[in-house]
Amino acid sequence: MDPRPPRILVGTASWTDPTLIKSGKFYPKGCTSSEARLRHYASRFPIVEVNSSYYALPEPATSQLWAERTPNDFTFNVKAFRLFTGHQTPLEALPPPVREALGPYDRKNVYYKDMPAPLVDRMWELFLDSLLPLRAAGKLGAVHFQFAPWMMVGPPSRAHIEECRARLPDDLLSVEFRHQSWFNERHAAKTLEFERRLGLVNVVVDSPQGFVNSIGAHWAVTQPKLALVRLHGRNAATWNIKSNAASDRFNYDYSDDELTEIAHRIAALAQEADAVHAIFNNNYEDQGQRNAATLRRILDDMLPRG
Repeated sequence: MDPRPPRILVGTASWTDPTLIKSGKFYPKGCTSSEARLRHYASRFPIVEVNSSYYALPEPATSQLWAERTPNDFTFNVKAFRLFTGHQTPLEALPPPVREALGPYDRKNVYYKDMPAPLVDRMWELFLDSLLPLRAAGKLGAVHFQFAPWMMVGPPSRAHIEECRARLPDDLLSVEFRHQSWFNERHAAKTLEFERRLGLVNVVVDSPQGFVNSIGAHWAVTQPKLALVRLHGRNAATWNIKSNAASDRFNYDYSDDELTEIAHRIAALAQEADAVHAIFNNNYEDQGQRNAATLRRILDDMLPRG
């Protein structure tokens, strides 16, 4: 067994969810600015997943502020912009120069496959620019691709993922599928091998089961540098509800018993990967922050802290 302590980082997806701020249960009184909230969060956790980058590309100046406002050893996992993950992208979510270059468009949403090649190139350039400050500061963890639930297994989907890999050759890419075909009996082993071949981080997804957009938790390491566990809660009743607030879908409070079971599995992953990231996406009020703190305490009792 490797004598080095495993490096296990536990945190949450986003630090600015509206219900978290409104609840008053995590940020102290008077902690109201963007800077104060990030500094407070970073005093409690060593990692965060940037969720806002899915909805709009961050300005490099914003990423620079994130780097400056966090400790030297802090880590940001950054969610890929929705255009790159096969989701419908509202025209107003495109950067203004790209929107203007697209010209007249008779639909309110655009998809990656419909974008002219020069504008696709420009979008990737802008995304890379947004990552540069974090990379330069040594604070960029994984670039996380949560693919659309209609992105089924097959040659076109694999080709798109290969393109994403080629566009970001120097970064750790984590991939989360939302269609069960990727991990059904026929394709599970092939999917893991595909991830290994491209050096992609397999995402262990903890979520409700029994839905087409639930892939199950596959505790496998496909990239020796990192294993990633994303915890969405287990609320089957809200998993697919239509809501403008993500916190409505992921409203779930993990029990200590559930977190203990998860901790043991994470410890096993840590024997196969250089680092493990556990990210809580149950984001109603302070559920994610409380559960993350509890998981960290359980892990500390089990393992030397890395």
